[in-house]
Amino acid sequence: MLMLAGIVIVHLTAIILLLVATIDNAWWTTDALSTDLWGRWELINSAWHYTNLKDYPEEYLQAVQATSVLACIFSILALFVFVAQLFTLPKGQRFTFTGVLQLLACLCIMIAASIYTAEFHTSESGAYGHSYILAWISFVLTLLLAITYLVLRKKSEDSVFERGDVA
Repeated sequence: MLMLAGIVIVHLTAIILLLVATIDNAWWTTDALSTDLWGRWELINSAWHYTNLKDYPEEYLQAVQATSVLACIFSILALFVFVAQLFTLPKGQRFTFTGVLQLLACLCIMIAASIYTAEFHTSESGAYGHSYILAWISFVLTLLLAITYLVLRKKSEDSVFERGDVA
């Protein structure tokens, strides 16, 4: 029971990190600029102004936006499927569908962060912001969760007695 609670907490943490990485405006930052997947905030005369991302290649930007949103959707859906499978799967079955959904979320966030790394900000001075870092941390968490779900199996209480582990 404690292990399942830990898995749910890690899963919720991964979802929150994915949502923050997708929504927050700090994928690329400088002293006077902050960029996210949806727009750019520029510091002009001590006030922040929002502008569109017109300087970026649109097809790459849309790919990053789409895969980031898909990663959030797959991860949230995987949590609901995990809870449903917890009560409906027979003993001894693996959480394969949950693992596949989490693996898709992992793949989507990896694609989004990789495209962002390869196609944007190659010549600008600045640094990757906390949302970019959170995206990569959520990649690791979703990968670990996917592996956990693919390995995790519902065990029956009497299986300990069947193996002869109890004296």
